Amino acid sequence: MAIIRTATTTWEGNLSSGEGRVNLDTSEQGTFDVTWKARAEEADYKTSPEELIAAAHSSCFSMALSHALGEAGYTAEEIRTSASVSFVPGEGIKGSELSLSARIPGIEDEEFQRLAQGAKDGCPVSLALAGIEITLKAELIQA
Repeated sequence: MAIIRTATTTWEGNLSSGEGRVNLDTSEQGTFDVTWKARAEEADYKTSPEELIAAAHSSCFSMALSHALGEAGYTAEEIRTSASVSFVPGEGIKGSELSLSARIPGIEDEEFQRLAQGAKDGCPVSLALAGIEITLKAELIQA
């Protein structure tokens, strides 16, 4: 049975001068303002679809890596992932760059890189974003 998560956006006005609000319905974690200007220019304390995708990608990847590490017998002290999603007006979303730093006792860098690459390739959000370039920069910090 599929798990369903819901968000609702209410938009008022035209694209360039209008504005909207994105509500995280399932979690009830809040409502966030969104505008075209925040998407194509400066954020100005508003969010964009790309920022929401970046949040989804960084959290999904971190969970996938945590799972892969556990399967291999490791437990991370910390996994810190940021995702930078690029958008070109008129062309669309072009890529997502994952930047990872992690403290994982007992793991060698080669295995860490292998597991991180597998998590990047296999996390559900990466799979959903298969039409764009996804890159990963992974740094193992000695515990």
